[in-house]
Amino acid sequence: MSVAIYNLDGEEIDKIQLPKIFSAPYNPKLIHRAAVAIESHMFVPNGTDPLAGERGSTESYNTGRGMSRISRVKSSRGTRSGVAAGVASVVRGRIAHPPVSSKTIHKKLNKKERRLAIISAISTSTNKKFVISRGHKINDSLNLPIVVVDEIESLSRSKDVLLTLRNLGLGEEIKRISKTRTRSGKSRLRGRTQKIKKGPLIICSQTSGLQSACSNLLGVDLLDVKNLNLNDIAPGTQPGRLIIWTKSSFQNIPKPLNNMVKSLA
Repeated sequence: MSVAIYNLDGEEIDKIQLPKIFSAPYNPKLIHRAAVAIESHMFVPNGTDPLAGERGSTESYNTGRGMSRISRVKSSRGTRSGVAAGVASVVRGRIAHPPVSSKTIHKKLNKKERRLAIISAISTSTNKKFVISRGHKINDSLNLPIVVVDEIESLSRSKDVLLTLRNLGLGEEIKRISKTRTRSGKSRLRGRTQKIKKGPLIICSQTSGLQSACSNLLGVDLLDVKNLNLNDIAPGTQPGRLIIWTKSSFQNIPKPLNNMVKSLA
């Protein structure tokens, strides 16, 4: 099966053979498992001080006073005098089960599973049903995957990239991702003011020229074909992202992924 190659004006100029990686089966459970494992590697271990809440000078009264034998603050004055401390069941006591930095929070993932998940997510990106279900706005006449000439890698201005996307028939998609929602509450206090939608992903062989142009476009991501990442291809563990390939990146998909497809066949 062959797909069309478009120039920067959105005109079909040539055709290219579709690699076997796009015929891999859809495996949602594997994609979800791999995406969650990769996201867990971004977590930072955190824990409390082992002596937090236990540094007070305390001593138990023992028996004979009709009081519980919980340790109390050794002092003859102040509001904390004789108040229970150092245990988890009292006011201003220590935390019962505090978080510890030694807890295992990074999930392990086999190399073969990660590659198979990337292959499955890439093949799913050619299915219009999955792409539309993710919220992308595409024309019915547009065939997936979208392959563009390598001249797009030399664009350095954002307006040129936007013009190219409109020429490819993605005008409605640009309008969709340009509408951001302002958040409030804790998320805004912590710097997450806007909720940005995921737009098209551009995969190319050289990102030096497009890097500055795509950095100013909300929702448009850029990825080197050598660094294919599942969280970019299937963000939020949901496959079906709209992907735009350059001709060179389409022909230079990493060999380990191609070899994996051959072994499946």
